[in-house]
Amino acid sequence: MMQTFASLFKNKEIRNKILFTLAMLLIYRIGSAIPVPGVDSAAVSASIADNSILSMMNLLGGGAFERMSIFALGVTPYITSSIIIQLLSMDVIPALTEMAKSGQSGRLKMDRITRYLAVILAFVQSFSMVYGFDRSYGILENASFSGYLFTATVLTAGTQFLIWLGDRISAFGVGNGISMIIFAGIVSNMPATFAQVFNIEISSAAQGAAFGGVMQFVMFCLLYLVIIVGVVIMQLAVRKIPIQYSSSTNVRRGNDITYLPFKINSASVIPVIFASSIITAPQIVLSFINAEAYQKVSSFLSLQKPLGLCLYAVLTFLFTFFYTDLQVDPDKIAENLGKSGAYIPGIRPGSETRTYLRKVLNRITVLGATALTVIAVIPYILPMVTSLPSSISIGGTGIIIVVGVAMETMSALKGQLTTKQYQGFLK
Repeated sequence: MMQTFASLFKNKEIRNKILFTLAMLLIYRIGSAIPVPGVDSAAVSASIADNSILSMMNLLGGGAFERMSIFALGVTPYITSSIIIQLLSMDVIPALTEMAKSGQSGRLKMDRITRYLAVILAFVQSFSMVYGFDRSYGILENASFSGYLFTATVLTAGTQFLIWLGDRISAFGVGNGISMIIFAGIVSNMPATFAQVFNIEISSAAQGAAFGGVMQFVMFCLLYLVIIVGVVIMQLAVRKIPIQYSSSTNVRRGNDITYLPFKINSASVIPVIFASSIITAPQIVLSFINAEAYQKVSSFLSLQKPLGLCLYAVLTFLFTFFYTDLQVDPDKIAENLGKSGAYIPGIRPGSETRTYLRKVLNRITVLGATALTVIAVIPYILPMVTSLPSSISIGGTGIIIVVGVAMETMSALKGQLTTKQYQGFLK
């Protein structure tokens, strides 16, 4: 591992990409500390401390939400817009479906539409959020329509600037820019989270029982390590289906076998995002409109309550099947195998291949959905069985994102390093 890191920084082009990415992320962190003019960040911080859902949003944003900084919304509107456009392009809106099948030009048009929709979503979300916060907690110095409009415009501009930063990272840096920004926001708050857990465990321990508090903190760290290992295994696990080509005249040997890999979790983190949005969105709206109604609803549907957590687990499990079905099409795969003269040994081409692929996909998705649900639920179970507050957990979503982005970025860097070494050998 250390040799790989050393090789990466020895290569001038890769080193420049890494430094450029770090510089862009530094700009993001600096902007996260700049508050919006005319906003009482202390009032916002106090309101978040009383609301477990807003605490989770703040933690995923790296603390920018608590400070009501110019990057308080993060890239959430762009992600929401991307999900909406992607779902609508699945034979829902014919024009978008045609764009999705039109190659590079179609993808560019869809990306432009996604960005326009992201602007609209960012403005609507920021305006409603500022209005709700001000009505409930009085966060604005100028509590008028012009004040709401100004603050919403600044927050929307901050989101668009982050999207631009993400584009710069994707073009001139390392990895996917939007993913790297989300990664940086989550990771930046991890040291404060662990420090808070350590202080809670030590201060809550009885006099002379500091050792017990330290052991509780060690157990907390080990749980995070177990979750990370589980995410890595889930991300790498695949079901390999052997493929044979009818045009091959050679005798097949063990190292000549071609495989069709099916990931056990083809849906990645999307089901967790969908499930948490369905659970938390009504509560967030109620927390701004009617505090009493919010308390009643959150007593049942909060992710820190057994009923809400069970509903969250069921939705995550079901959405995994739903999104996997959108991402992987066994009929299309079987058709492509037939066109390329390939077949699965022991399975006839055509309808039998489609049935077999669908059966395999459903079986491994059960395993993937179960693993994803367990990983997503564990961080919420921890505060239920310990003295830790619910605000210390970044949630299964955050861990999956952090580990997934780290693995993809490292894989991309290794690929670039291999390419450079291969080119150098030819020269």
